[in-house]
Amino acid sequence: MDMKDLPVPRQKPKKPFYRDISFQVLAGIVIGVVVGHYWPNIGNASQPLGDAFIRLIQMVVGPVIFCSVVSGIANAGDMKKVGRVAIKALIYFEVVTSIALVIGLVTINVLQPGVGMNIDVNALDKGAASSYITQASHFVSTSTFLLNLIPKTMVSGFANGDILQILFVSVLFGFGLAAAGERAKPMLNVLDSFAQGVYWIIGLAMKISPIAAYGAIAFTVSKFGVGSLVALGKLVGEFYLTCLLFFVLVLWPVCHFSGFSLLRLMRYIRSELLLVLGTSSSESVFPQLLRKLEQLGCEKSVVGLVLPGGYSFNHDGTCLYFAAVAVFLAQATNTALGWEQQLALLLVLLITSKGGAGVAGSAIAVLAATLASTNAIPVSSIALVLGVHRLLSSAFVFVNITGNAVATVVVARWEKALDRDRLQSELAAGYIEPEVAIKSVMARH
Repeated sequence: MDMKDLPVPRQKPKKPFYRDISFQVLAGIVIGVVVGHYWPNIGNASQPLGDAFIRLIQMVVGPVIFCSVVSGIANAGDMKKVGRVAIKALIYFEVVTSIALVIGLVTINVLQPGVGMNIDVNALDKGAASSYITQASHFVSTSTFLLNLIPKTMVSGFANGDILQILFVSVLFGFGLAAAGERAKPMLNVLDSFAQGVYWIIGLAMKISPIAAYGAIAFTVSKFGVGSLVALGKLVGEFYLTCLLFFVLVLWPVCHFSGFSLLRLMRYIRSELLLVLGTSSSESVFPQLLRKLEQLGCEKSVVGLVLPGGYSFNHDGTCLYFAAVAVFLAQATNTALGWEQQLALLLVLLITSKGGAGVAGSAIAVLAATLASTNAIPVSSIALVLGVHRLLSSAFVFVNITGNAVATVVVARWEKALDRDRLQSELAAGYIEPEVAIKSVMARH
């Protein structure tokens, strides 16, 4: 398909500030602090509001992963090229996400924002964590864990909420559709239509996120007092610093040695980056990002495989979040967590982090499953960070989007599927909407 035939996203009309989701979440947090401090009984009873939000997001994580991975693999075409690009992409993803986890662990251990909170584990409600504690049995041994990657039926992973089983089925099904060729087109059309319905549910879930934020922060303040917010503020500051370090220490050198400017790339996709800061959802910018990466000179087949794969496997910012928040919760609950245990946690995170598909809120569910698998940090302690998760997610989704854009260009360059002259000219000029560019050319003639 020619670039000019691709749909151009319409800009949303300006709306009153009180209808902005970020303002609503902030208002929910402020109200939660007031209610939790002055009416602790009401604040304590508000906890299910946050739990309900977690379950709603969990419900749609599997279908989004399935649709994005299957579509990316099936649309790549040539099976040999799929394998070659996939191997290069997976190597890149694994190296960069590993570095992200290390940076996250080192920074949180140096700054220690959770030390001194002294949260009583017995005061935490363990009811919401029961399903995650059950999942911990899957990680008893390496052989048991690997065996449980294969579901008993194709839908078992969806029914049980097992992210890795969903990924296993998605990859196999994607290769099956790729092998079927043109005969698979009707199924791909069905998957695209199904994905639109799932995205509508995600949008609905985000509308109640202010209520979830209120419930979480009201419960936290009612149980542990306003003083707990000071430590949470330290966590937010520490995490933002960690993200900045990742840009400076990892993404900038990768772009520099690959022959393009990170800052110019970020300028090129600035509208998408600003959008995810407000929505905390990388899915909301997927179509626009796909188009822009093709316009930069990356081959369509490579973009169609690497970008969806990155949404499922290359979560740089989410890995920073997992490492930072997991250790923060250990510090806050006075849970002894030595370097050996933290390295073991890192290994588990390398696996479980592959399940988040960029959906806002899914990181909480994946984090909870990871804590359950380590059986060291209380799963119920995630209630402590749900109130500030919005602030954290805005940062890590921003990193995810930038990281996936960089990964796509880098892998396309490795695959020799990148028009370097076009890349440099596009980055130098900045992004121009296709219709605007066409009108400009017509005007000159």
